[in-house]
Amino acid sequence: MPDNKVTILIVDDEPAIRRFLRNTLAVQDYRVIEAENAEAAAWSVRHEKPDLIVLDLGLPDRDGLELIRDWRAALAVPIIVLSSRVDEKTKVAVLDAGADDYMSKPFGVDELMARIRTALRHRFTSQGTQPAFSTGQLEMDLVKRLVRVRGEDVKLSPKEYDILKELVIHAGKVLIHSHLLREVWGGETAVDVQYLRVYIRQIRQKIERDPERPEYIVTESGVGYRLQMHE
Repeated sequence: MPDNKVTILIVDDEPAIRRFLRNTLAVQDYRVIEAENAEAAAWSVRHEKPDLIVLDLGLPDRDGLELIRDWRAALAVPIIVLSSRVDEKTKVAVLDAGADDYMSKPFGVDELMARIRTALRHRFTSQGTQPAFSTGQLEMDLVKRLVRVRGEDVKLSPKEYDILKELVIHAGKVLIHSHLLREVWGGETAVDVQYLRVYIRQIRQKIERDPERPEYIVTESGVGYRLQMHE
């Protein structure tokens, strides 16, 4: 019988991976449901209504990328892709289609659990953008346009603020370069990724304890950036 546990759907055609994830997630007190192909996954999404989906791309009956597009058009459920495809082009396509996160196989269990917690936290608070945000020692007031780190006010330029705001609104989710360029610079076609890198570097200088080892704005190499959540 259904209970009040958080439900996670694992979609993977490898029984060993499903078994490993089922046992790992059960220890963390999640309710786990499984699907070995796209047809079973679609049924589970309709009838089980999972709180989060862990999805492999290489399914026997349909490509996982198509499923992401279908689900994202109708659902707000977080999707974490767990795949052996590691090329940057695939990662960008997956995130652009609407997945919340991407991890390559083989994967670290602790990192996967942390990303699941972050994605769930974002889902449960994203019904409306919260005016006040905090993670670790970073605070941001989206109404007053204030940023504080370790109790001290931080002065950001308008573009720096807009980038950080976009990352905060989607905290825990990988934002690809094109998303940030589109949302922050709009229709300015002359702007390229290098501009974004310069601004990210400037923001890190202002909010990170060690900009070379950032705690908050994490680079997803060749793909984009993520605002990493902390307790």
